[in-house]
Amino acid sequence: MQADFWHEMWESGVVGFHQSEINAFLQQHWQRLQLQGNEQVLVPLCGKSLDMLWLKQQGHDVIGVELSHKALDEFLSENAISAEPVKHDRFCGYELDGMTLLCGDFFELSADDCQQVKAVYDRAAIVALPPQMRRDYVRHLQKILAKGTQFLMVTMEYDQTQLNGPPFSVPEAEVRELFAEFASVDRISEQAFSRKGVDAVEKVFVMRY
Repeated sequence: MQADFWHEMWESGVVGFHQSEINAFLQQHWQRLQLQGNEQVLVPLCGKSLDMLWLKQQGHDVIGVELSHKALDEFLSENAISAEPVKHDRFCGYELDGMTLLCGDFFELSADDCQQVKAVYDRAAIVALPPQMRRDYVRHLQKILAKGTQFLMVTMEYDQTQLNGPPFSVPEAEVRELFAEFASVDRISEQAFSRKGVDAVEKVFVMRY
């Protein structure tokens, strides 16, 4: 999957994966990570997610990483947020109180960038990637994150012969296989729903590195 695909999606305005409300799973299950409330949280492929504002309201410092500059611009404008340009050698983006929005390739994110990260919130990252990129994504997380990092991840499963991604179907068995090398995996919730007339289920996982 090429970067052009995502740029075209954001330019078209057809971004069905964007949620206009705070994710219910995030609000229900974030406390499962048993954080102090002031940790730095990484949000990969963040888009213009309102979930970042919720995490900031809990006291967390947020790092969002997004390929589309348009998505970040819309996040700021739609929420009436002022920000300064970020100073970074590999990313453009914005800096504001309690939040850094990096625009560029997630795979350019380094361990130095993530020195203070204690948790990862992934609602729309792993499901946005085809199988090989999902493997590369998890390997990169392992490379850049410190031991002790915790994850809250939301995935979906459905019959992909009936419906194309993204968001892609990411089976629980795949999640467990991808993280088995370096993290514990606990499924803490699941909920059935219908996606464009196809039966699907969303699952919520907590992982500990």
